[in-house]
Amino acid sequence: MFEVKYSDGEARIGSFETRHGRIETPFFMPVATKLSVKLIEPKELKPLNVEAIISNALLLYLRPGLELIKKFKGVHGLMGFDKVIFTDSGGFQMISDKFLVDINEKKCRFRDPYTKKIIDMYPEKNMDIQERLRSDVAMCLDYMPRHGDSLEKIKKSVKITYEWGKRCKESHADSKQKLFGIIQGGLSKELREKSCELMKSLDFDGYAIGGLAIGENKEELKKVIDNVVKKLPKEKPRYLMGVGSIPEIFENIEKGIDCFDSCYVTRHARHAVAFTKKGEIRLEKGIYKEDFNPIEKDCKCDICKNYSRAYINYLIKINEYNWMRLVSLHNIYFIQNLIKEIKEAIKEKRFKEFKKEYLSRSSGLDS
Repeated sequence: MFEVKYSDGEARIGSFETRHGRIETPFFMPVATKLSVKLIEPKELKPLNVEAIISNALLLYLRPGLELIKKFKGVHGLMGFDKVIFTDSGGFQMISDKFLVDINEKKCRFRDPYTKKIIDMYPEKNMDIQERLRSDVAMCLDYMPRHGDSLEKIKKSVKITYEWGKRCKESHADSKQKLFGIIQGGLSKELREKSCELMKSLDFDGYAIGGLAIGENKEELKKVIDNVVKKLPKEKPRYLMGVGSIPEIFENIEKGIDCFDSCYVTRHARHAVAFTKKGEIRLEKGIYKEDFNPIEKDCKCDICKNYSRAYINYLIKINEYNWMRLVSLHNIYFIQNLIKEIKEAIKEKRFKEFKKEYLSRSSGLDS
């Protein structure tokens, strides 16, 4: 199912088998929570070199609902996307008062934001939903604590995530759909280690580090990942959820992380932040008013081939919102191309040198 093909230190390239074919790791997934990457058509993902996306099973269950999805034979048919789709269980919605009503060891209860009705969610029900979505990779239903929760609540989340993980594993019946367990534990070294050992005992197809990028600082984030990743099995894919800035991608590929998702790439695009090899630039600034260069001179995306920084700056100034789409297209292409360059460096045993050179060149521009 998963085979490491190349390595350079802990950084590695793997081949991961899914229902929709093999995907090479490491890879980055744009967030398509409701089967749509914001401002991007599904057919545009292929020329952007997107091999996988992540959607949200809970929200798809609420709308458009399983009956409509069944008519399209799954989420791929409804979306018109023939690459890999991960589905998150809805654990992330547990940190939102808009969704969460309560949690106990038996189930969690959500409030449907559309109808205001209360929805009971059990691990068994969640697995049934994700199997009927026919995603390539399903995430176990987990209890995701909030940043700043008490140690007792985080202990409870570790216990419940494990108990729910057992029930997810027992009820999961689709052999073509991979099932990943999620490591919780907040910022506690001991609880992260405990969660890791508990979830490893269930022998999932892959393991995700969850509960991060929700308010902790960079040093806290680094410590958690350092502590957990070295305890995850090397023969299974490792997924870092919700983390996706360029420095973080470099740092965590170096630690042996295989897949990432984050709204960072598209959210920053919608705030006029574009990626270049020299760092992030803020295209609303006056210095770009007469800048006839593309966003990135050597970039082969359609945006850089056809438009200037000055044109995008102009669109921003006149509130013509199409600029958000243009910058989003560029940023997604840029991050996918960067992953490709990282893989080439791993194959050639020069990853550390590439990382050092890239990050030193890209620091401090247009902050």
